[in-house]
Amino acid sequence: MNTIQRYRFICTLTFGDIYGQIIVWLIVIFLSLAAALALMGTTRPIYALATVGIILVLSLPFLLFAFVTTLLNHIEMKEVELTDVQPRVSTISGQPSSQGA
Repeated sequence: MNTIQRYRFICTLTFGDIYGQIIVWLIVIFLSLAAALALMGTTRPIYALATVGIILVLSLPFLLFAFVTTLLNHIEMKEVELTDVQPRVSTISGQPSSQGA
């Protein structure tokens, strides 16, 4: 029997695992918008747009890193019991199939 068929990948990620990360990133977004509104009244409103852009560009890699590492931490590889593995049966001849797919 193939050893790769004895293992099953399971993802145990739930919404609650990333909920805190989403809340923190929303806080960052709202703080950047608040800073942009505060700078909008100055003589150079381009600084407001630059502030929002810089904050978003700098925070996106951290958000992506947090999501990816959380996802990778919730992927499990479990060994399947030999009783759980059923031989593949061909429907035409009734003989076990020799194909691995």
